[in-house]
Amino acid sequence: MLTFNKDELVRYSRQMLLPEIGFAGQEKLKDAKVLVVGAGGLGCPLLQYLSAAGVGTLGIIDFDTIELHNLHRQILYASDDVGKQKAFTAADKINRSNPNINCIVFNEKLQQSNTAQIISQFDIVADGSDNFATRYLVNDVCVKLNKPLVYGTILKFQGQLAVFNYKGSKNLRDIYPEAPNPEDVPNCDENGVLGIVPGIIGLMMCDHVIKIILGRKININKLLLFNMENYEMKILSY
Repeated sequence: MLTFNKDELVRYSRQMLLPEIGFAGQEKLKDAKVLVVGAGGLGCPLLQYLSAAGVGTLGIIDFDTIELHNLHRQILYASDDVGKQKAFTAADKINRSNPNINCIVFNEKLQQSNTAQIISQFDIVADGSDNFATRYLVNDVCVKLNKPLVYGTILKFQGQLAVFNYKGSKNLRDIYPEAPNPEDVPNCDENGVLGIVPGIIGLMMCDHVIKIILGRKININKLLLFNMENYEMKILSY
């Protein structure tokens, strides 16, 4: 049985009042280990809200540095963070916000040689990466290690969300068998993104991670498409 210090009992008190969570649910959150792939637009809200909810161990993997153009959507960072390493900076800010969280930093690029070793340390993976090579690598390793994968992507005014490899559900390759040629696919660097879109999709991803931890009902084999321009939301079965 996990124990909570006074700070934790007060910090999570309003959340623990919910019968769907309670003390037992808060214990599950504290005991959980979640890897967040990418500390960028999607990773920032994931890290902020997972830590605020009391997820006990957060892995942060990102090898990039903070740039000025990141700040309109990566609101975990401030102007004086420009030039710093994202993973270490994110961990520092999370720990200052909630010192009860154990942050494990991987200031490196995911590749064939290290992905399985890193993912094996965690219960759930939340992928907020921004390229197809990483997405497919993470997906394939999660399938191999039988780890649930919460998947999100964003572009312009739109976002996508799915949960893969959970309770026998399908995975990314069941929707898109092969990764597209990067030159044939639009990206945020060339086409832009509204700053609040990764915030919204990131929070939806966080909700799914928490539901998996708590064992609450979650839709599987569904791909959510969300368009911020007209608030149109579609759910496709696959």
